[in-house]
Amino acid sequence: MMKVIEENLRNVRGKIEGELKLVPESLDDLWHLKYVIEPGDIVFSLTKRVSESTDKLRSDKEMVTVRLGIEVEKVEFHRFANRLRISGKIVGGVEDSGHHTLNIGVGKELSIIKIWKKEQLERIEGAVKASSQPEVVIVTIEEGDAVLGVLRQWGVEEVTSVRKSYGKESSLRVEFFNDVLQAIKNLSFKYMIVAGPGFTKDDFLRFLREKDPEIATKSIIADCSTIGVRGFIEVLKRGVVSKIVKDIRLAEEARYIEKLLEGISKCKKVAYGIDDVKKACEYGAVEVLMVADEFLREEREKWDIDSLLEKVENMGGKVVILSTDFEPGKMLMALGGIGALLRFDVQ
Repeated sequence: MMKVIEENLRNVRGKIEGELKLVPESLDDLWHLKYVIEPGDIVFSLTKRVSESTDKLRSDKEMVTVRLGIEVEKVEFHRFANRLRISGKIVGGVEDSGHHTLNIGVGKELSIIKIWKKEQLERIEGAVKASSQPEVVIVTIEEGDAVLGVLRQWGVEEVTSVRKSYGKESSLRVEFFNDVLQAIKNLSFKYMIVAGPGFTKDDFLRFLREKDPEIATKSIIADCSTIGVRGFIEVLKRGVVSKIVKDIRLAEEARYIEKLLEGISKCKKVAYGIDDVKKACEYGAVEVLMVADEFLREEREKWDIDSLLEKVENMGGKVVILSTDFEPGKMLMALGGIGALLRFDVQ
């Protein structure tokens, strides 16, 4: 999620110009920046440069960290490498000549100086706004008692709790689960961890699968000996947060591949292979575009895949990059490296 460190913009004869100092905090942020930074913009960031030894008796060179500014000539988004490559002529810093490429990764600060288009500022604003939404919600739950927290950079923030006494009354237990579900629905998040002692957490996840399958697909079970703050700490110590993203991501990829294979078997609402996918994209039919990372590496320049990804997203479709380190990505590579679930059939 994008973080704005410093803003120095001014209106000059109806045009907004000036500097934004930003820190991209996710892969999505790097994707946004690819469509914000243009040829002619000035971008400053820390980078590595070769420096000759100051000892004249030595001929060796060393890499030093410097802050350089470049006039942008080319911007490339390498999603599989988790970085944005910005190339251009050096115009500021310790050097003032030559060309250089800035490699911008998640967490690396950069400054952009340019004349800003309205939609570019709106894109930045949207990315910043998303940072207020938690990626991970942790629900610690036992019989009649639940405490919900959201993961922040500094730890877990408790946001609400739900309590209901019911003894052996099963109908009241269902009411308790419903109350917890309603509290969860008040939060916006990507992933959820359901944790606690005993079997209540397992029963609650089964309840979610029945009442709200969408939330259930974003959830994973974890063990902890108590609920509340101590439970949150246990979950973090067990490394569940890093595991959940991988597990749920793989499950999501597997579901998409399953739908693709099912559609292929029925010859219905799918496309695979670059030619068929491009045709479906031209008709605005792509709902979910799946691309294997190996296909991206091999075919990016040949097929201008980035333009295809952008077009799908601009039409309200979803883009999913599958790693060929895992089975769903390998299966997609066997189908040509690219496939799509369609809104309607394309002849």
